[in-house]
Amino acid sequence: MRVFFLCFFVVLFTGCEPDLPKDQYNLKECKEELLEAKDYAGDEGIDRILVIKKARKMYLYKDNKVQSIIPISLGKNPLGHKQERGDNRTPEGDFFIHRKLCSPKYYRSLCISYPRPEDKQRAKAKGVNPGGDITIHAQPKWNASGKGDSYTLSRNWTQGCVAVTNNAMKELWYAVREGVPITIR
Repeated sequence: MRVFFLCFFVVLFTGCEPDLPKDQYNLKECKEELLEAKDYAGDEGIDRILVIKKARKMYLYKDNKVQSIIPISLGKNPLGHKQERGDNRTPEGDFFIHRKLCSPKYYRSLCISYPRPEDKQRAKAKGVNPGGDITIHAQPKWNASGKGDSYTLSRNWTQGCVAVTNNAMKELWYAVREGVPITIR
């Protein structure tokens, strides 16, 4: 077990990357897909996302029926609602997917509409920055092959985002349109 962790940290901190599946993090291909509206398969679409933080699961719904359950990782400090930038909490409440993002760091991402006006107001009253850039994202490049999925899914490691495997992100990418509501609790 020690050897696994040593290898993991060497790969993580040296920037060495495993052999990546061809074009998996290719921004050009991803951006062309978005421009040509080839990022959505209508018949397989979902109309609502529910994230249950305590269970570390994401439920995908269509017509009020669960279509899929996806294991997730959360922010390093998963308890409670995000209060400010850097608290490593995943926000709680009702949001929507406001954008799809091609990412050289996390393959592909679905941007969540945090912070809402009430989050900004609460942070302003405390004199802090509410944070932002909260997404559902896939895995970092060191885990492009998916061989480290059991490791990444066994802990909360993000800065407040919801992380899924690259294969789960492929499912989400084509099943979710911008505007789909997401509840995180």
